Amino acid sequence: MSSTHTHPQPPRGQEPGGAQVELAIGGMTCASCAARIEKKLNRMDGVEATVNYATEKAKVTYRSDDVGVRDLIATVEATGYTAEEPPPPQRTSDGAGTTEEPDDLRPLRQRLITAVVLAVPVIAMAMVPALQFEYWQWLSLTLAAPVVTYAAWPFHRAAWTNARHGAATMDTLISVGTSAAFLWSLWALFFGTAGTPGMTHPFELTIARTDGAGNIYLEAAAGVTAFILAGRYFEARSKRKAGAALRTLLELGAKEVTVLRDGAEQLIPTAELQAGDRFLVRPGEKIATDGRVVEGSSAVDASMLTGESVPVEVTVGDTVTGATLNAGGRLVVQATRVGADTQLARMARLVEDAQNGKAAAQRLADRISAVFVPVVIALALGTLGFWLGSGSGLTAAFTAAVAVLIIACPCALGLATPTALMVGTGRGAQLGILIKGPEVLESTRRVDTVVLDKTGTVTTGRMTLLTTHTTDSTTVGEVLCLAGALEHSSEHPVAQAVATGAAEHLGTALPAPEDFANVPGLGVQGVVDGHAVLVGREQLLHEWEIHLPPHLERAKSEAEAAGRTAIAVAWDGEARAILEVADALKETSPEAVRRLRALGLTPILLTGDNRAVAESVAAEAGIDEVIAEVLPQDKVDVVKRLQSEGRSVAMVGDGVNDAAALAQADLGLAMGTGTDAAIEAGDLTLVRGDLRVAADAIRLARRTLGTIRSNLFWAFAYNVAALPLAAAGLLNPMIAGAAMAFSSVFVVGNSLRLRSFRA
Repeated sequence: MSSTHTHPQPPRGQEPGGAQVELAIGGMTCASCAARIEKKLNRMDGVEATVNYATEKAKVTYRSDDVGVRDLIATVEATGYTAEEPPPPQRTSDGAGTTEEPDDLRPLRQRLITAVVLAVPVIAMAMVPALQFEYWQWLSLTLAAPVVTYAAWPFHRAAWTNARHGAATMDTLISVGTSAAFLWSLWALFFGTAGTPGMTHPFELTIARTDGAGNIYLEAAAGVTAFILAGRYFEARSKRKAGAALRTLLELGAKEVTVLRDGAEQLIPTAELQAGDRFLVRPGEKIATDGRVVEGSSAVDASMLTGESVPVEVTVGDTVTGATLNAGGRLVVQATRVGADTQLARMARLVEDAQNGKAAAQRLADRISAVFVPVVIALALGTLGFWLGSGSGLTAAFTAAVAVLIIACPCALGLATPTALMVGTGRGAQLGILIKGPEVLESTRRVDTVVLDKTGTVTTGRMTLLTTHTTDSTTVGEVLCLAGALEHSSEHPVAQAVATGAAEHLGTALPAPEDFANVPGLGVQGVVDGHAVLVGREQLLHEWEIHLPPHLERAKSEAEAAGRTAIAVAWDGEARAILEVADALKETSPEAVRRLRALGLTPILLTGDNRAVAESVAAEAGIDEVIAEVLPQDKVDVVKRLQSEGRSVAMVGDGVNDAAALAQADLGLAMGTGTDAAIEAGDLTLVRGDLRVAADAIRLARRTLGTIRSNLFWAFAYNVAALPLAAAGLLNPMIAGAAMAFSSVFVVGNSLRLRSFRA
């Protein structure tokens, strides 16, 4: 794929090497469908395409002189799927979220409800002889017919598409198995003896050759359809969330902005803002778009975009980024970039690119089906030919052949993934771990490197008062009482950290200052309890001809070398203390790092903060490898670089600046205490914001994947073991039903063992 990023609204954009278009693909039922479309598109001259099953999009770069968008769409349609240019992703702030779900999920939900409501009585009548009244078989047919035709239609359609391309997937197996069971039941009811009043399925497990004319398999056809539709519905629902990360990102910015026009303030929607406009940002408001400060000074909290824990001081001439928070004074900003050119929009594009480039893990059942289906069909045809050739008669030959198809029908296979996933995700939710879908589990098995964002993940993400250094003649209590009282009146995040730390240390309310003044960019000054107090940078003290004694000077240098913010405190003309403020390490982080190492993962600390801060935090947490001073948009490149080295990368993060990297990583773990954009872009969400849960999440996901694999093995094993009996014509309906029921019970029981998982 070309690495050039295109404009996100119109999906098509010109590039030096040609044009790029994004197509919405319809009709895909599994990852092999995506692979087939990709292969067909890449065979076209001058076309490079990646198709993502999870987001249902194809990203195509093509030479516009040779190929047009209509040609690309025609190729996709010739492959048996639909394609169209999607509408712009940005509509109303919440419209995007509300229009998507009913359009895509309603037909599937309707089919699922129909299948469940009608299949339950069919299964009950077939399995419980006491419910088999005089004409029960005809009621079964009436209830099962809509399930096998209407509800199972997506499987039949997909099987037909696959057959036209000489491929077989799970859909082929479901379609062939349910159709065979239904059509055989129709034949037995209308032309055999199964339709006679009073017919029952006796509960006897005998192996004997029958002609099959008295046997119906409607419960197998209806039950399999209902089970597999349930699995598909829950998978589709989790898949729908893939696009939500983008909407969440685009909604982060300010919705309205106060512009200054002809000397008057005017409130307008942010979308109407133009480059060159001057707008007002009051304390506590979000900055509407990227721009340059033309009036005022303040501290800007950019942690959600840049990951830097310390607020950035800005004044006239400095640049500011849209969607960051004005934490201090009043600013007037001149807009320099608006709409799709802002840093936020570029990050949204990075998330989208990362999601498009990350193919969902191909479902294991599909890979097995690709081999299993042709073998079963060949075996059924071979059985039919053998019995006809041996002169056993048409009915006996067809009974044996259809029995092969029916026993191969994947009842337990339909349960293998959904039940393990349901129990695994349920247990995860109890432990504060939310798993997005089955394709996530494949990734957990392979990851060998875990990239940890610093701010809010390894650290608390908020400024904390760590240490107080005082002169010999001063107590810590005095310093915190006077400095805390003065800082309490300031809105600056560093000042708030000092005030909070002082109040917690003293255990009492802080006194109110008699006089207070904010000195922009330097600190605060005022009068507390009759003392003239200064709190801030060393320059503030110099303006009053006050100098730090040597041991406080040394403490300040050491604090700054470790990447901490050093605050000088003086009163009554004398320097009294140095306060160290920093983003503190979470208490649980060192233990979490040890647990991640125990799972065979190599931890790497990744941050936008300066190297001194990063090295200090890494040493405390027990992390050897540090990548610091990384811009938000470069986090994705770091993950890509690690992947290009052959590593399988898990990323743990919590901020908007991590969203694209979480989407790019092989496994994204989002802290639930973080931003919505990060949570939506991640594969696993850790509700508690405790890094130790990341290790539990990987363990649980690996255990769930192991359970799915053992379920699939046993589901196939039962089918394969019974195939020779079916081919020999020795399978009566009760043995077929019992084998199916037992394999299903085994699969459910095996899945329920996940409930015993301990954190």
